[in-house]
Amino acid sequence: MKRIIPILVICLLSGKAYSQSFAGITGKLDTSFTTYSAWLSAKKTYPDITIVEEFHSTAVAEKRNITYCKMGAAANGRKLLLDAFYPKQKSGRPRTAICIIFGGGWRSGNRIQHYPLAERLAALGYVCFTPDYRLSAEALFPAAVYDIKSALRWIKKNANKYNIDTGKITVLGFSAGGELAAFMGTTGGNPVFEGSGCHTTYSSTVQAVVDIDGILSFVHPESGEGDDSKRTSSATYWLGYGKKENPELWQQASSLTYAGKNTPPTLFINSSMARMHAGRDDYIKLLNNYKIYTEVKSFENSPHSFCLFDPWFEPTVKYIDEFLKKIFTK
Repeated sequence: MKRIIPILVICLLSGKAYSQSFAGITGKLDTSFTTYSAWLSAKKTYPDITIVEEFHSTAVAEKRNITYCKMGAAANGRKLLLDAFYPKQKSGRPRTAICIIFGGGWRSGNRIQHYPLAERLAALGYVCFTPDYRLSAEALFPAAVYDIKSALRWIKKNANKYNIDTGKITVLGFSAGGELAAFMGTTGGNPVFEGSGCHTTYSSTVQAVVDIDGILSFVHPESGEGDDSKRTSSATYWLGYGKKENPELWQQASSLTYAGKNTPPTLFINSSMARMHAGRDDYIKLLNNYKIYTEVKSFENSPHSFCLFDPWFEPTVKYIDEFLKKIFTK
């Protein structure tokens, strides 16, 4: 059993005391990462890429802006929202659910970026949800973890309404969302990370993880997070400490720290940027020890944000569909 480190601590390094910084909590929405801004950046190298737009398929039903958790007075009654995308055609068997977590360095991004993915997967027979979560301009780690776990519990609570098989819950995420997806998979049932949010009588455990270019460890040698020499890194904002100030917390926030016999099968879909999946190979080795299935699909010569664009979008959907059919086939 891994040693649990207190989440909020004062770190002593070389005789100097460091307290957690809340400077990044501005209370203002950070819109620096959008699909359009990612496209502008990526098209400099990949001029032929196009943004994947919403499909609005006639085969898919949608419910948007559903409150999945209303928080207490300490969070000013903050409402956390999600959207549901599911097949209109009735099924005699409960369906696999997919919780899709957006990325943006735990600070920016928006759930609407993955509406096309949710719609496309719903057209294939999955029930998809795109939840909000608190970003680092609003709250530090592990607030986002608590929020996504509340969303997973809400999904189980509403399983009958959406015809969901609670034994086939998948968590999927891109970039920071991929990191969070892996964290959900490795910490299911861990009381340190359950929080006191909503629907606590339900379990937050999942049966599959799809990590799209999300790191597995903040402290791994492959990780690019933690360089604050030019500007504060995304992880430093989220954790409230620099890597050297509190390496224990950086390790505690890493899914690789908890990967083991209870981790569900995991699909990695990766770009050509190795630092965006830091710790992946060590994670796979750990799961291999327990004969837990893992799969890696990589797009050579692709940007980090590949899943938002054609020509990579449809192959990404195909990989997800094939993986879930493989692990959930009885």
